[in-house]
Amino acid sequence: MKIMIITDAWDPQVNGVVRTLKQTCAELLSMGHEVEMITPNDFTTIPCPTYPDISLSILPGRLVSKKIKAFAPDAIHIATEGPLGLSARSYAVKHRLPFSTAYHTRFPEYVKARIGIPLAWTYTFLRWFHGPSMAVMAPTIVVKKDLETYGFKNVVLWSRGVDLTIFKMQESKVLNTAHPIFLYVGRVAIEKNINAFLEIDLPGSKWVVGDGPAMASIQEKYPNINYLGVLQQEALAKVYAAADVFVFPSKTDTFGLVLLEAMACGTPVAAYPVTGPIDVLGKSPAGAMHEDLRIACMQALKIPREVARAHAEKFSWRAASEQFAKHLKPVSSTAVYQTAIA
Repeated sequence: MKIMIITDAWDPQVNGVVRTLKQTCAELLSMGHEVEMITPNDFTTIPCPTYPDISLSILPGRLVSKKIKAFAPDAIHIATEGPLGLSARSYAVKHRLPFSTAYHTRFPEYVKARIGIPLAWTYTFLRWFHGPSMAVMAPTIVVKKDLETYGFKNVVLWSRGVDLTIFKMQESKVLNTAHPIFLYVGRVAIEKNINAFLEIDLPGSKWVVGDGPAMASIQEKYPNINYLGVLQQEALAKVYAAADVFVFPSKTDTFGLVLLEAMACGTPVAAYPVTGPIDVLGKSPAGAMHEDLRIACMQALKIPREVARAHAEKFSWRAASEQFAKHLKPVSSTAVYQTAIA
């Protein structure tokens, strides 16, 4: 199958959406599919206001249409709701081509946290955007139910995986501070609730890996925390392996790939009992969830590393990618496709 994936999130961004799409693309290729990506790298872009790490494509409609026509895909998947996603949606709707979409992050909650726009406004936009989609792929059952509560149709489950060869148990001393070592990995942004981790009193030491719009203010407010920038996967795996507990303070993530990565390296998880941790951990003893994040951190310290690794081994990118492929809505035939775009 010729699959075209359109995404506003791509290199050099380092986040769960980009990692998910890269891993999915690699698995689809290994399964024998032909995949072409439309990403911001092919367009003139500007930094997103208040979030310069994200690139927004300028007037991409004509080139997006040209790329779709040239590739003549059997299936179209629109991964994001940005300028490229909007252009691809417009093209597909105009030419009556079936397509699927994905809901990766709690965008309405992020927007409200950052600039105060009411949830109802953003969910209205998202219902419009995903309305024509033949399959709106959500990462967890809880998110699927939430979207359906907000009036979304055709919502299906598309889970996530972890690379168990890169993220593995290993001896590592790259974090040379006092134990126990508590680690955060992710975007340094207000919606990630990172302050909840940095403010609690814990023994040992704390580390933050990542970058984002709140980094300068976080470093100024918490000068005694240890900071690392964005790391490539191999280096990140060694950091996970050196930590005693991975702390996930976010209350808005839809899944949290970093949870799987940490556990694959044998590092137990401490988190709030909210969407994301609940779906990834379930009833597994690989992590601790509590409304008091400090209690969760201290409970996680008691979890054997082998238990965390065993739970991560239940998630594979191949299974997730096969699930993705089943949800695609292919054009019925080349003739139908050519008639539609004529």
